[in-house]
Amino acid sequence: MKIMIDAGHGYSTPGKQTVDGMKEYEFNRAVAIEMKTRFTSYEGVTILFSHSDEKDVPLNERTTKANQAKVDLFVSIHANAHGNGKEWTSAEGIETFIYTSRPKTALGLASKVQEALVHRTCRKNRGVKSAGFHVLKATKMTAILCECGFMTNKTEAKLLRTAAYQKTCAEAIFEGIESYYKLKK
Repeated sequence: MKIMIDAGHGYSTPGKQTVDGMKEYEFNRAVAIEMKTRFTSYEGVTILFSHSDEKDVPLNERTTKANQAKVDLFVSIHANAHGNGKEWTSAEGIETFIYTSRPKTALGLASKVQEALVHRTCRKNRGVKSAGFHVLKATKMTAILCECGFMTNKTEAKLLRTAAYQKTCAEAIFEGIESYYKLKK
């Protein structure tokens, strides 16, 4: 099984940061790296990244890379935001997105991942939702997008900064994938 992990956005992406300045990519990248580490002991699993530490990779390049590599699964890691991004808000919690056509496999996987994220993080369950995000629409394989907390919520922003929370989110997403696909060590 080939899995492409997408650390959403990039270091230079404008506006994607906590109110007090942490870039979203810092969180996304840490989760992606931790997830890759977890999969190394699984047979027949290959992990690819769609992002780069050297430059912001446009969405179209990310999805083209996934489609050309013929991956089986595309997982995009994100932290959410609400409001104008300059003030703390009360919006909080975890949500997992699939494409608007609600593909059966994506829905089943997203449900497992959402359940694991909410259970492990003890954050509010905002549910599995559908959206027309480019990484969900333009990929030719099962694709999910995980929002692991709000950068604009003071409590969750503090969590997003910690290695412990990053590891917890990685473990939860990994657990959902492992369980859904019944992967073997």
